[in-house]
Amino acid sequence: MRGFDGTTMQFAKIEKQITAVVLVGFAVAIVGMAIRLDRSSAKLSETASLQATIPHPVLGFDRNDYPGDDALPALRRTFSFSSYWLNNPPGAKSNSWLGKRGVLARNDFGYLVLFNGRASAELKSEAAAARLGASDANAAAAGATRDGFPEGTVIFLDQEEGGRMLPAQKAYIYAWLDGVKAAGFRGGIYCSAIAVNDGGEEVMTAENIREHANGRAIVFFVYNDACPPAPGCSYPPNAPRPSASGFAQAEVWQFAQSPRRREYTQRCAATYNADGDCDPPGASGAGALDLDLDSANSADPSNGRR
Repeated sequence: MRGFDGTTMQFAKIEKQITAVVLVGFAVAIVGMAIRLDRSSAKLSETASLQATIPHPVLGFDRNDYPGDDALPALRRTFSFSSYWLNNPPGAKSNSWLGKRGVLARNDFGYLVLFNGRASAELKSEAAAARLGASDANAAAAGATRDGFPEGTVIFLDQEEGGRMLPAQKAYIYAWLDGVKAAGFRGGIYCSAIAVNDGGEEVMTAENIREHANGRAIVFFVYNDACPPAPGCSYPPNAPRPSASGFAQAEVWQFAQSPRRREYTQRCAATYNADGDCDPPGASGAGALDLDLDSANSADPSNGRR
């Protein structure tokens, strides 16, 4: 009997210890869950606060030819920023933007600073492409300095060709970005946010460049004039968010081109002029100016007004 009673007492003691441990564990779990919920709530509140402080995107324009000093006041009524080429724009033999930084600033324009990059046909090998990218980066930095843009200005490399980037193209792009950064500027890129079929796989140029950037900080200026998501040649009071371009990381979105590309713009054709161009609204004397339309998260996407 004594042995039985002793065993019972032993079991009772163990049972109490187990119960205590379980209760302590349960309490710890509850506290941990509360901490995680509190952190999650704080993170959601922080995200909501950040989203609330982000200003609404603004409209800008870009074009290969400088629009002329006289057109700037009228253009400024609609647009907050303008393109600014550091070298000859695509297909051009000269650059009419040189020396115009000051007059744009006096008209309260922000800047979208652009450097025309190389076509794939010019890139013979990865090694040669990397050397060319470094050389062009030096030219871009020298051009920005010459025209008075401060260090830290974002310079966008114009990459016209879409689809998956070839090895030589990637060698050129990343060497250019590294060279611009080494010179004290920030590297950006203008590229496609339109997904295309490449060997049975959907490929977006912007995503392809981002995926192989190896941690490089790149500011993306993307083009996607397909309707939708593009609104066509329109000037909404609330500019579309660049992230609506189809590439979430976009800081600037070119949503309309002149002349319009018919294969992408059938559903918004009526927003363009009869000749297919996109002209500025209410700009006396500037009606013949064909524009590409952009939205950006900043009125000075290149941060060149400092």
